Amino acid sequence: MRFAPLSRNRQERLNLRVLVLGINYAPELTGIGKYTGEMARWLAEQGHDVRVITAPPYYPQWKVAPGYSPLRYCQERNDNIRVWRCPLYVPSTLSGPKRLLHLASFAASSFPVMLRQIFWKPNVVIGIEPPLFCAPTTWLTAKLAGARSWLHVQDFEVDAAFDVGVLSSYWLRRAAVGVESWLMRRFDCVSTISTSMVERLRVKGVDEESATLFPNWADLDRVHRDESAAEDFRLKHGIPATAFVALYSGNMGEKQGLEIVLDAAHCLRGERDVLFLLCGDGAARTRLEQQARMRELENVRFLALQSAEDVAGMLSAADLHLVIQKPGAADLVMPSKLTNIMAVGGFSLITATTETELGRLLKEHPFLGILCSPNDLESLVAATLSRKAFRANRYVPRVRRYAEETIARVKVLGEFENHLKQIAGEG
Repeated sequence: MRFAPLSRNRQERLNLRVLVLGINYAPELTGIGKYTGEMARWLAEQGHDVRVITAPPYYPQWKVAPGYSPLRYCQERNDNIRVWRCPLYVPSTLSGPKRLLHLASFAASSFPVMLRQIFWKPNVVIGIEPPLFCAPTTWLTAKLAGARSWLHVQDFEVDAAFDVGVLSSYWLRRAAVGVESWLMRRFDCVSTISTSMVERLRVKGVDEESATLFPNWADLDRVHRDESAAEDFRLKHGIPATAFVALYSGNMGEKQGLEIVLDAAHCLRGERDVLFLLCGDGAARTRLEQQARMRELENVRFLALQSAEDVAGMLSAADLHLVIQKPGAADLVMPSKLTNIMAVGGFSLITATTETELGRLLKEHPFLGILCSPNDLESLVAATLSRKAFRANRYVPRVRRYAEETIARVKVLGEFENHLKQIAGEG
């Protein structure tokens, strides 16, 4: 989708009322909640009136954060944004049916709160997918309020759930894909975070005028390479200055297939200076820790998700960044961790096939990292050893420059704001 630029006077006087519906939101530090929170805060900083309907923070720990309840509605005001928190079911252990119930519970509890916003008369109503369950509410609220409707797809959850084995059944998939396609075609604008995902929107029936690219971003002022912070991070966690650190940071879920990291660590247990560091939380973390203990992998360490203040130090301390995904997931999701990795000039080992967007990205810009086939243990081990033998940081400036040109927060969110103004002006 392409938008004609607004005149400067028109841009300055068009302050919007923007309503956002999404299950994940700040203060979640990673994944979709991080980006939705930053998007809403950016719009409020530009003078727009923003309201957010969301759930209590629970991700990636899959446990509602202290100070919040999964059973009660509450309101808060953060960064000049009114936020409604709606109840939801958070399962202690994940399965396909429990995940569906989790998403459905939020869709049901958020429905009456969204309908109340009709009387506020928003200009644009934005729904964040996942969950797709909330797309009907987003569209209906916009329709009844006379607003423009915008669906932003961070993750093709329907395709991913079947492709990585969380759900199965041909007929269930066919029905789910049909409903998804029908819903998407109802929206005035449907955006997603990579060009290959935009292409998939078109395959699902979204017309070219409605499908648009809205990539994730990095706050380059806050996240940048910091050797002093990297040294502090290593000291704090007892990591020798000479250790070669292969870092995975983020959600430890089913789509990642992080068992291959443990397999690589087992193969490289003779390399005494190689340390595999897994930072974060998620549904698979407990199982991965148990497996690491059973296999006596002394070269694997687990750390909690780091605070926003410690992110730059952690990322700068890594010699190699692991971006691990199961086969079939590379064009369904675009790993959000890549933005901060590039912000610090990091070098990545990415598991994807050559025909995916990640594969094409590394072919066009080889200084960003190494491509390995998913589930190819031999390739992953060889790439790790290759990077260990060539630890010089000469690529750091090039990676950072690429980040400045493509994913800078000011650039991406500035363009998004203009898109919002354009679509609201058409209403």
